[in-house]
Amino acid sequence: MSIYRTLIYFPSLIGGSIAVAALWRNMFGLEGYINHILGWFGIQGVGWIANPDTALGTLILLNTWQFGSTMVIFLAGLKQIPKDLYESASVDGAGVFRKFYSITLPMLSPVIFFNLVLGIINAFQMFTSAFVITGGGPANSTYMYVLFLYEKAFKQYQMGYASSLAWILLLIIGVFTLINFTVSKYWVHYESEGGKSN
Repeated sequence: MSIYRTLIYFPSLIGGSIAVAALWRNMFGLEGYINHILGWFGIQGVGWIANPDTALGTLILLNTWQFGSTMVIFLAGLKQIPKDLYESASVDGAGVFRKFYSITLPMLSPVIFFNLVLGIINAFQMFTSAFVITGGGPANSTYMYVLFLYEKAFKQYQMGYASSLAWILLLIIGVFTLINFTVSKYWVHYESEGGKSN
């Protein structure tokens, strides 16, 4: 089990680095490893990064590959669910799906909420992979907000405009976080509240 946990968590340790982004660019290029493997099966590969239809998908796949730290948090949340609840549910005749919807999801909802908030914040701040792998292209299909901010600040030297963009980004993230906290009272259950979901 520890080997599986290490394999899942390891990509998140190195995932944000420039080296991994460069490796990802080489993997999904026209002459990359992915097309080379597809060629073994007689499948004609495409330029995954050079195609506007697939370029964003490669970045999404990279972020999915870096899901390890989130999974470790989920694992910690699962381990804190008391086994007594599952045993009591089994005595009452609850099946696997009933246990999942009545015990696992409610008890795991604070962890889901935490990962949701962090995931949204990280999604708005995505920069390294878009900058190194695609540079915002092709046809602006991977042109992220932070990449636009970077170009305004450090390529066009419009620092005032870039600062305004940074404040707008802060407000957007704040609004999404506020929405999540407002809606959370309807689906996030805290044990410290005496079993009430408020």
